[in-house]
Amino acid sequence: MSDDRIGAILDAAYTCFTRHGVRRTTMDDLAREAGLSRPAVYQYVRNKEDAFRRLVQHLLDNALAASREAVAARSDLVEQLAGALESKLALVGKIWRDSPAHAAELLSVDARLSADLLAAYDAAMTELLAGALGGRSHDEAQEIANILMALTRGLEADLTDPAAPARRLRQGVTLIVAGLDTPDHTRDDS
Repeated sequence: MSDDRIGAILDAAYTCFTRHGVRRTTMDDLAREAGLSRPAVYQYVRNKEDAFRRLVQHLLDNALAASREAVAARSDLVEQLAGALESKLALVGKIWRDSPAHAAELLSVDARLSADLLAAYDAAMTELLAGALGGRSHDEAQEIANILMALTRGLEADLTDPAAPARRLRQGVTLIVAGLDTPDHTRDDS
C-alpha cells in the first residue's frame, strides 16, 4: 500500500471530520478531499469508521512520539514531564482550534470507535511519565504519573484561553516535582 495515498486519505479524513463532524462526513467527502475515487479510497480503508480509527491512531502516535522526544531531549525533570504532557495537551488544543463546532464529537462522542486506542495511548503516556520519574518505586512513579495525566485531562476541559492550559500545566508540574523533593511530615502512617 502506498504511504502517500494513506497519508492523503488521513489528511482528508482530518479535514472532513473537523469540517463536518464524523457523523456527517461521507466516504464521498473523503474521496473528494483526498483527490481519489471512492473505490480507490476503499482500497485503503474499509469504511468511514476505519478511516476515523486510523486517523486517531496516527494522531496519537505522533503525540506520543513528541512526548518521548521531549523526555529524551531534556535533562530537567520538570522540562521532561511538562514537555511530554504539552504534546498531549497540544493535540487536544489543535482539534478544538481546527473544529470548534465538532471538537466535542471528535474527542468524546465517537470515543466508542477509538476507546481501545485512547486507553493504549494513556497507558503508554503513563509508563513514559513513570519512567522519567526514575529513582522511585514503581508504584510511587505510577501514582505520580496518574496524577500528572489527571491534571492534563482537567486542563483539556477548558481551552477557551489557548495559552492558559500550557501555562497551568507547567505550574502544576513544577509544584508536583517540588513536592517530590519535600519530606512529607504530615503523613500519618498509623
